[in-house]
Amino acid sequence: MHDAPGEHDHDEDGLYEQEEEHPLWKLDTVTLTSVGIDVGTATSQIIFSKLVLRRLGMELSSRFVVTERTTLYRSPVWFTPYTPNRERIDDEALERLLDTAYEEAGIARADVDTGAIILTGEAIRRDNARAIADLFAEQSGNFVCASAGHNFEALLAAHGSGAVALSAEREWRVLNVDIGGGTTKLAVVDRGRVVGTAAMHIGGRLMATDESGAISVLEPGGAALAAQAGLTWRLGDRPTDAEIGRVAEHMASAVLALIRDEKPSAEIAQLWLTEPLEGPKGYDAVVFSGGVGEYVYGKEPQSFGDLGAPFGEALRRQIADGALPWPIEEAAERIRATVMGASQYTVQVSGNTIYRSADVLLPRKNLQVLRPDVDLSGDIDPQAIAASVQRHFRTFDLEEGEAEVALVF
Repeated sequence: MHDAPGEHDHDEDGLYEQEEEHPLWKLDTVTLTSVGIDVGTATSQIIFSKLVLRRLGMELSSRFVVTERTTLYRSPVWFTPYTPNRERIDDEALERLLDTAYEEAGIARADVDTGAIILTGEAIRRDNARAIADLFAEQSGNFVCASAGHNFEALLAAHGSGAVALSAEREWRVLNVDIGGGTTKLAVVDRGRVVGTAAMHIGGRLMATDESGAISVLEPGGAALAAQAGLTWRLGDRPTDAEIGRVAEHMASAVLALIRDEKPSAEIAQLWLTEPLEGPKGYDAVVFSGGVGEYVYGKEPQSFGDLGAPFGEALRRQIADGALPWPIEEAAERIRATVMGASQYTVQVSGNTIYRSADVLLPRKNLQVLRPDVDLSGDIDPQAIAASVQRHFRTFDLEEGEAEVALVF
């Protein structure tokens, strides 16, 4: 009740000690705990993040966008555990590592709202890879998606490395080069949008030696790269530093040749794991991420007995000698780029009303969501929409009809 006319100031905000307690905040804001788990050829890691999403417009039907990303916990970078014959991932050892991370982070599995577990590189080739991904996704929270694939990893790495943010901020065309233990992933980012991805079978841990210098890890891809460099490697062999350097120089030359797209030789072209990148090859900047990216930028002084250090140093030398015609920009994250992308860039919340044609369709959990780039404001072009949907299936390493997905327009 007002006892006098005129304007009145009501300090309703003073009733709430924290902004998050205000009813309007709760109506227009969603706060999620997200997990990213990356199981790669060489290393595995986990990151927990807090994501704050705000309603984009004034209407209650408008969608939410992520406005804040805060890292809550970063695990150590572990070597991915394998069984002695390296044919399978050691699921029990991996589970112990993840249990330790949850305990150190002080986060219960039931507290996880969203995120992704990603298997990449040579880890995908293991017999139990898919079962492990599904199991850990089921255990890690109600809305965690399990995925494995080169194109999807390339997309996540571009977000996690900061290449997407750099491209959006400067309105640049940026190439992100993510080099892990088993594969090299490329992502083209044009003004903040990932417009192309690809992958090649070149990585830093396709061969590794033990303390005595004998080859203890030799993936088929490592033997093939050695053969291309004129060497024959077998388990137990003791390669010299010069031989390792020779293979590393060949790997660096192959990666840069495929990036430049200079009609490489047939043996180099066969290193593609996906279709090559399409579209123009001119870039305003190139960003390197992944474990080998640490060596490209000179950030990691230690070698781990594999090809990572000599490979990264060979890339660094060849780039300094002019092998790459575009400038290099610093990455926000390197070895943690993919797991950061999985933890902080795999969620979108919609506030729009939805129509469901049959109750039997819902609920659905752990579905990958595809958002094709289509314009529905004017005349509808069915062929263009179909082509966009098919491109997104390829980007996320999905085969139409093999698994359920959700489409959002």
